[in-house]
Amino acid sequence: MTSPADTYRIYAIKYGHHDRSSRDNFLGGDSHDVPMPLDYFVWAVVGDKHTFVVDTGFDAAMGKQRGRAITRPVEEGLQALGIRPDSVEDVILTHMHYDHAGNRDLFPKARYHVQDREMAYCTGRCMCHATLNHPFAPDDVTAMVRRVFDGRVEFHDGDSQVAPGLSVHLVGGHTNGLQIVRVHTRRGWVVLASDATHLYANIEQRRPFPAVYNVGDMLEGYKRAYSLADSAAHVIPGHDPDVLKRFPAAGKGMEDWIVRLDADPV
Repeated sequence: MTSPADTYRIYAIKYGHHDRSSRDNFLGGDSHDVPMPLDYFVWAVVGDKHTFVVDTGFDAAMGKQRGRAITRPVEEGLQALGIRPDSVEDVILTHMHYDHAGNRDLFPKARYHVQDREMAYCTGRCMCHATLNHPFAPDDVTAMVRRVFDGRVEFHDGDSQVAPGLSVHLVGGHTNGLQIVRVHTRRGWVVLASDATHLYANIEQRRPFPAVYNVGDMLEGYKRAYSLADSAAHVIPGHDPDVLKRFPAAGKGMEDWIVRLDADPV
């Protein structure tokens, strides 16, 4: 028997920013070549009984190394919502790229949810190629291996229910083991697409982002994300600054920082 779905609140927390051109956001470039920056987010999925953090971002040192600006540290955003990182019990990593799997010591008690294929990918032969290994931080990968031996990793093989009303779904594409997160909210089923689509334009125009392991899987992933959500407006891209414009602030002074994805778009 399927468990009844719990209902969650979802917060998108911006922690970083990167100025770039539209030509860098589409496979094959973009003839318009206009400014098209990326924002960096983590997500908090908050229920009556349990809180999940989706992705962990990167810290100031990694931002400096990669040329990305930290706007507010991840822990500051979580604490603004009353979430203490050292009390978080479950972290879902959509994939292991540096901007989604950093801040290695921020969640000392958490169990990490990762796809089998992602762990095999970031520790296997594909990492012999600079084109593929560049978005990974070796220390993040090593930290995950240590968590495996510490009994703090739960592996998922494809689609899996993490909790009633919360599930992960393997789509690949951007990485071999990228997973998206489906969440039941008061406005219906929301899909945290993460880097299955960096921007609204990628999925809406079916134009893949250039950092890609398998283009076919990325294109199929667009369809999968839409099929799991209650509407196109329920699919949340991983890096689009427009997310902060389309959804209401989580509280006073949180405009352009933290928004409610379980609320109706503005």
